[in-house]
Amino acid sequence: MATVRIIGGALHAGTAGQTWILGSISIGLAAFLLAAGALADDYGRRRVFVLGALVLALGSVVSAVAPNVTVFVLGRIIQGMGSAAILAASLGLIGHEFPSGPERAHATGLWGAAVGGGIFLGPLLTSLIGGDWSVSYWLIAVVSVALALWANAALVESRSHTPRRVDLPGVITLGSGIAFLVAALTEGRGGWFRTEVLLFLLAAVILLGLFVIAERRSAEPMLDLGLLRRPAFLASVLGALVTGIAVIGLMSYLPGATQRTLGFSPLGSAVILGVWSGLSFVVALQSKKLIHRIGIRHQLAGGLVLCAIGALFLIGIGPSAIWRLVLGLAIAGVGSGFVNASLAGLAVQSVPAGQVSMGSGANNTARYLGSSLGIAVIVGIGALTPAAIVSAVVAVLGAVAVYLCRDRVPNTAVAVTASR
Repeated sequence: MATVRIIGGALHAGTAGQTWILGSISIGLAAFLLAAGALADDYGRRRVFVLGALVLALGSVVSAVAPNVTVFVLGRIIQGMGSAAILAASLGLIGHEFPSGPERAHATGLWGAAVGGGIFLGPLLTSLIGGDWSVSYWLIAVVSVALALWANAALVESRSHTPRRVDLPGVITLGSGIAFLVAALTEGRGGWFRTEVLLFLLAAVILLGLFVIAERRSAEPMLDLGLLRRPAFLASVLGALVTGIAVIGLMSYLPGATQRTLGFSPLGSAVILGVWSGLSFVVALQSKKLIHRIGIRHQLAGGLVLCAIGALFLIGIGPSAIWRLVLGLAIAGVGSGFVNASLAGLAVQSVPAGQVSMGSGANNTARYLGSSLGIAVIVGIGALTPAAIVSAVVAVLGAVAVYLCRDRVPNTAVAVTASR
C-alpha cells in the first residue's frame, strides 16, 4: 500500500493502473475463498493450506519479474488465490481443533490479531527495504515456501465428515462477476456512460445473477444460501463486506494520499498507517476479554462505529493538523481490532461444524469483495475528505445493519460459552 506509487511509476501505470495494482489481490481472494473452503473440507485443510502457501510464492515471483502492469496484476491475482487458500484452511483448522468453548474464542481472537499484525508489518517492511520494490516480492516468495514446509510438518490434517465437491459453475461465475464489477468501477472514473463501462456492468450483473441461480440449483453449492437466514451468519457477512468497503478501502488509499498532500515518504506513510494497524493487532488480542460483557455482535457493531469516528477525524487534514490524522487512525485502529476478532468468531460459530470452512470462506469473500469495491470507489473519488466521509457513512450503515441482525439465540450466547 505504501509503495504503490513507486511500483506504478516503475511499471508506467496511470491512475487506473495503480487502482488495479491496489485491488487485484483482493479479486483473487474474493473469487477463490469459497472454492478454497470447499477444497479444504474435501481434500484436507492442511493440504490446502500448504498448496495455498506455494501458490502465494508463485504469484509473488510473477509480480517480482513483471515487465509491465498487466503481468504484475496477474501475479497479484495469483497471490490472492494462494492467500485465499491459506485463510479458508486456517480458520477451518481452528474450527476443527477447537470445536467450542473459550478455547475457540481465544483462537479466533488470535487469528484476527494476526490479520492486523500482518497489515502492520507488511507496509513497514516493504518501505524499509526501499530501492528495488521487487525485493519485497522475492522475500514473500521465500517466506511462503518456508511456511509451506512448516505447515506440512507441524499441522494435523483434518477434513469435513461431509465433504463437498468443488462447485466449478460457482467459482467461474463469482470470480468473473467480481472481476467485471471491479473493472467497471475502476474504468468508470473516465466516464460512467462509456460503452465499455456499461458492458462491464452488464456482464457483472448477469454473471453474479447466474452465480445465485447456480448456487440455488446445485446439490453441493459453494455457498449454501440458506446460511444467510441465520442472523449471526448474515451479521458476519455484512460486517465483513462493510469492513472491506469502508475500512480496507480507505486505509489502502491513505498512504498515497498522505504522500501527495502531506509530503510523506513511503516509510513515513507506512509508519503513520502503523498507528491504525498496530492498535488493531493489540486490541484484537485483548478483545476476547470483552465478549462475555458486550457480546460478539455488539462488539462488531461498536467496532464499525469507532472506524467511522476515526474516518471523520481525517476530514480536511493538512500539515498543521497531523495530530488529527494520528488520533483518527488510533480510533479506527481500536475499532478494527474489535472488528477483526469478532468477524473471525462469528464466521466460525454461526455455522454447523461441517461447514466451518464454507462459513470462513464466505466471510472473507465478503471482506475482500468489499475491499475491491472500496478501493475502486475511493480511488475514483480522488480526494481524502470526501473519501473519509463516504467511509464513515458506509461504516455507520454497516453497524446498524449488524445490530439489527438479531439472532433467535441471545447475543450473550457466545459470552456464556466463553465464560464456562
